[in-house]
Amino acid sequence: MLLEIKQIEKRYGKHQVLRDISFTAEPGTCIGILGANGCGKSTLLSILAGVQKADGGSFLLDGVDLLRSSKARAAQVGYVPQGTPLIEELSAKDNLLLWYDKATMVAQLDNGVLKLLGIGEFLKVPVSKMSGGMKKRLSIGCAMAKQPPVLLLDEPTAALDLACKQSIAQWLRQYKADGGILLLTTHDVLELELCDRWYIIKDGVLVPFVYEGNVAALVEQL
Repeated sequence: MLLEIKQIEKRYGKHQVLRDISFTAEPGTCIGILGANGCGKSTLLSILAGVQKADGGSFLLDGVDLLRSSKARAAQVGYVPQGTPLIEELSAKDNLLLWYDKATMVAQLDNGVLKLLGIGEFLKVPVSKMSGGMKKRLSIGCAMAKQPPVLLLDEPTAALDLACKQSIAQWLRQYKADGGILLLTTHDVLELELCDRWYIIKDGVLVPFVYEGNVAALVEQL
């Protein structure tokens, strides 16, 4: 399996947010996408998820352009945006049932992704009463309903406490070890350490960056 992002372009009026964004990723790889606020990181992921339309380019998985096939994209790509894509009035269980059939949900809670994410601990809690960490774990659980080989994560542990950050990072390592492809935007050191390659979006252009644990050097590039 090969993921190929080719020449993604996005403009808002005369302002070009993304210019010729291109890279590849193989199974078991995590790509970290960094940049200053407003640089286009979230825009890129939302395009790949099908939320926004690109002005040009392609998103290929084994040669199939997922930007032009919503059915293939829905089956192959999970997306966790920065916000909470959950229904606040419903419990964790009821939110999951919007994505899973009951038998699959039970199986995943017993011995699967939902168990690894610890969602069984707050299954009956309404989203409106959940902590930020619970919401984020539930959002990931919903995104994994079809066990997609590609997962898009927009700052997945932003504003969470350290214990929750570590819990999610542990699960992401397992997802990667199982052959999943991760594309994530981040400013978090824990998430940076998950990545195999790093890129910075600056002036709409994707620039490779080698992260060797030096946060100060990274900040200078943003």
